[in-house]
Amino acid sequence: MNSYNIRCTPIESDIKRVKEILEESKFFSDNEVTMGVSLVRTRLNNSKNCSYKFVFIEKDETVVGYSCYGFIEGTKKSYDIYWIAVDQTYKRSGYGSVLLKTTEEAIKNNGGQNVYIETSSTLKYLPTRKFYIDAGYKVAAEIKDFYDVNDNKVIYSKSL
Repeated sequence: MNSYNIRCTPIESDIKRVKEILEESKFFSDNEVTMGVSLVRTRLNNSKNCSYKFVFIEKDETVVGYSCYGFIEGTKKSYDIYWIAVDQTYKRSGYGSVLLKTTEEAIKNNGGQNVYIETSSTLKYLPTRKFYIDAGYKVAAEIKDFYDVNDNKVIYSKSL
């Protein structure tokens, strides 16, 4: 993995880039892409009151991946990682691991202790689930037929 830059403040051009990354992954529905992009817009338009936080990883001044996370209201020290996505060109190059570790560090620096990530149980998401397990996450719960029939929600957790 060559040199990269990390930043946590979204900029206007991130809207387009996040949309491209999510669409090109072929993992997300149109509604999910719209939702992912809307979180960046929400942060840009309401930065002081927005609970969504971001980590962007850039290579040669181009965003190659990002994560979105936030504090879980009603808890004392728990956070969700809502999104973590890397440009298809850079899959399996270590950028996802850097994003996850940087996001965990940011959560810890904000007083977070518990992290939760959810994903689908379908075969398509097997590499995603393996990625989380390899990063030290454990299955905390599985909700049957959550996304669709035979498409369970798998919730992973990790204590920092």
